[in-house]
Amino acid sequence: MAETSNVRKGFDNAKYTEMQSKRIRERIDQFGGKLYLEFGGKLFDDYHASRVLPGFKPDSKITMLKQLADKTEIVIAIKAGDIEKNKVRGDIGITYDMDLLRLIDAFTNNGFYVGSVVLTQFAEQPSAVAYEKKLKALGLKVFRHYIIPGYPSNIPFIVSDEGFGKNDYIETTRPLVVVTAPGPGSGKMATCLSQVYHEAKRGIKAGYAKFETFPIWNIPLNHPVNLAYEAATADLNDVNMIDPFHLEAYGETTVNYNRDVEVFPVLKAMFDKLLGKSPYNSPTDMGVNMAGYGIVDDEACRAASKQEIIRRYYEALVAKRKGEGGDSPVQKLELLMEKADISVSDRPVVAAANIRDEQTGAPAAAMELPDGTIVTGKTSPMLGASSALILNALKHFAGIEDQIKLISPEVLTPIMELKVKYLGDHNPLLHLNELLIALSIQAITNEAAKKAYDCLPMLAGLEAHSSVILSQVDVGVFKKLGINLTCEPRYEGNKLYHT
Repeated sequence: MAETSNVRKGFDNAKYTEMQSKRIRERIDQFGGKLYLEFGGKLFDDYHASRVLPGFKPDSKITMLKQLADKTEIVIAIKAGDIEKNKVRGDIGITYDMDLLRLIDAFTNNGFYVGSVVLTQFAEQPSAVAYEKKLKALGLKVFRHYIIPGYPSNIPFIVSDEGFGKNDYIETTRPLVVVTAPGPGSGKMATCLSQVYHEAKRGIKAGYAKFETFPIWNIPLNHPVNLAYEAATADLNDVNMIDPFHLEAYGETTVNYNRDVEVFPVLKAMFDKLLGKSPYNSPTDMGVNMAGYGIVDDEACRAASKQEIIRRYYEALVAKRKGEGGDSPVQKLELLMEKADISVSDRPVVAAANIRDEQTGAPAAAMELPDGTIVTGKTSPMLGASSALILNALKHFAGIEDQIKLISPEVLTPIMELKVKYLGDHNPLLHLNELLIALSIQAITNEAAKKAYDCLPMLAGLEAHSSVILSQVDVGVFKKLGINLTCEPRYEGNKLYHT
């Protein structure tokens, strides 16, 4: 995915990396034996963070970990229920079970040792059993962690042989065990706590800490950056809240979220039981998040986060229209927009695309350029709205007159005929990937096309909106170009089958 270079910087990534690395080392030193470090959010490709904190590098976390690669072992958790329902990672459009394999490859290519995979909340789900067999056939170690009745409130049962003790003990060999997952709600914390319990039974001293970027503990509860985190987890119904344990222990107001606050008594009771006294007085204590100190332009981060909330709202509307989501996430996002004092009218490309649609009677799209200019694209006999939009934006950046054709009909027509005549496609209009290939070929002999093609990196970080739901192919190209796309929750036609 392209870098978002067009966005006003609000975050100092170098400062953050230095502070975060130092804090993690301090936490490792705090526990003399073994540390289970829960990594919330995404270790690779954290595009949510880079969107709401402009200047944050998507791979910052992995860059820090590389300094400890020889001491680090990776455990990847995936919830059995997410495998069963084919849950999709929204930012890159692949299922969690496929993303787990992608993560293993990425870790390995970066010099990390991936020790094992743990299937959390395992209940003999058929898809999870089949996936377990697949992982083992690939030579991976796989462990099962089960649903614990009464979790997280029944502490005596949880911290017992019938609770955590029933889970498989994950065999690890290195002092720093990073527990990560394809997405939120995968059971990372429970995996860490279960391991601390099992290690204690084996006479091994082990600690736990949490590296979670969001919510940011030392900015206001209803800061748009924190509200954007709630928006990103609307389907999980996560709620940001004041950490009551930290407030009671220190008289200091900090921000955490409901799942960590709910599970904290479990953690504290466990450490009290195993170590005599818990090293942490609050969920905030157990975190190692320095992201708040990296914000250098608060207004830029606020503006970026407000756009993210609106984008998440449209994602929820589209998911509902596709039958992949319900009313609850939509309603929650509407409440978050009220909290942030924003509406869809604060996203200028929405009105521009919809007005163009009304004017032409066909799907349209709009994009906002860095100087505030709005360019649009309409559907024509040879180009879909998205294709026209991309070409018009490239023309603007390259200083090419509107009437100049970047791709001649002599190039487009044979491709359109190929799609319909030989490939069985009912729609001759080119998908974005096909259009860009055509543009790259045209650029060999056409100077204007070459100028436009060279401007492709300038699209990264721009905002776009389509008046209809786009194909997955086109959505994927927008993502790869780094364009932040939203769509109206309606299809171009009334067909029941859409691709």
